[in-house]
Amino acid sequence: MRLALSLALLPLLASAVPTSKPLSFQTGDSDLLPNTGFSVDLNELRLVQFAEDEPAVWITELDKIEAKAKGRRFMDITDTPTLGFSGYLLPAEANTRYSYPSPGNYSKPVKQAIKELSIDHMKEFLGKFSGFRTRYYRSETGKQSQEFLLSTLKSISSKHSGVTIKEFAHPWGQNSIIAHFAPADISNKDAPVTIIGAHQDSTNQWPFLPAPGADDDGSGTTSSLEAFRALVSLNFTPSAPVEFHYFSAEEGGLLGSQAVAKAYEDEGRKVLAMLQMDMTAWVKKGTEESVGIIQDYVDPDLTEFMERLVKKYLAIPPVRTQCQYACSDHASFRKAGYQSAFAIESTFENSNHNIHTTQDTTDHPEFSFSHMREFSKLVIAFAIELGGFTEPHA
Repeated sequence: MRLALSLALLPLLASAVPTSKPLSFQTGDSDLLPNTGFSVDLNELRLVQFAEDEPAVWITELDKIEAKAKGRRFMDITDTPTLGFSGYLLPAEANTRYSYPSPGNYSKPVKQAIKELSIDHMKEFLGKFSGFRTRYYRSETGKQSQEFLLSTLKSISSKHSGVTIKEFAHPWGQNSIIAHFAPADISNKDAPVTIIGAHQDSTNQWPFLPAPGADDDGSGTTSSLEAFRALVSLNFTPSAPVEFHYFSAEEGGLLGSQAVAKAYEDEGRKVLAMLQMDMTAWVKKGTEESVGIIQDYVDPDLTEFMERLVKKYLAIPPVRTQCQYACSDHASFRKAGYQSAFAIESTFENSNHNIHTTQDTTDHPEFSFSHMREFSKLVIAFAIELGGFTEPHA
C-alpha cells in the first residue's frame, strides 16, 4: 500500500517542481509556424507522464509535439495531477468493481438497432468531418469541427425527449461533447452509467499542417455516431444511464478525457463501464478482417465481456492485441478507477500507418466503411446489453 501511494503521489510532487531540463529538440522549421488560426505557446511548460511507474516530468509544448511525432505515448497531467487519487483516499468498500452479464439478454432490440445502420450516413458525415483542414484541438478549424459534430448530434436527437447533448468546456477552445440517454425510471438517474467514447480531434506530426484524420479518429467518431443515430431511431430508452462521449485533445495527451474523468471522479459518479472506439476503418491488405481487443491497461472482466459481444453480434472475429501505456482515452477512466476497455480496427501492428499525416484519408482501398459498421454494431450491443432496454408503451 505504501509503494502504491508513493507512486500515486509522484505526479503531485512533480507538479510542484518544474524541471529545467526539457527533452532536447532542435528545429529550423520556424517557417512552418502558423500565423493565424492556432493558439499555441510552444514554450509553455507541461507536466507529462510517459509511463505508469515513472514520475511525471516538465517539458515544453514543443518537446511534447516532438515526443508525439516519435510515437511516444503519454498523458499530459498538467491540469489533472490528482486524477485517480480518490481510490487511495476512500475506504475499500467504496471502490466498487462490477461484473458483467453473458450477452444475449437483449438480442431482439440489439438486432433491431443494427438494422438501422447506414453506410451512406457514415460516408456523408465522415466526408464533411475529415474535410476540415485539421481538427487539432488548439486550432480554429478544430473548434469549427467540434461545432459541426455538436450540431449533428443535436439534429439526430432532436425528436428524442430522453436525450440531452451538452458541451464539456475546456480552456483551449475545442470542447468535449456528452450525449446522455436518460433512464426510463427517473429514480435510476444516478445508477452507474455506461459510456462509449471516441476522440474528435486530429493531428499531424507537425500539428500546424493539414490533418484530415479520417481514421484517427474520424472513423471511431463515425462508428459511434452512427450507432447513436440507430439507437435514437429506435427510440432507445435504457434502464440505466447511457452516454456517448466525444473527447477533445486526445492527441494532446488525453487532455479532454482526463478532464471529464476527473469531473466524474470528483462528483462521485458511478461508471458501470467505459468503451473507447479509436480507429475502426482499416483492413490491411492480405489480413483477415477482425476487431482488435486491447489486452493491456484495460479491465480484464470488461474486455472479456466485449469480446463475447463481438462473437455474438458481429460478422467478424475478435483478435487480441496490445497498445501500451496511454494509448487512448480509456486510459483516463482507468486512471480514475473506472473499468474501461478499448476496441481497435485490427491487431495494433496491422493498423493504419498513415495516421498523423496528410494521407489519413478515406481514399485508400484498405479504408472500409463496412468494417466501421461492424464497430457500430459493437457500440449498439454494448449500450443495450449494459444499459438495458425499456420497451415503449403501447
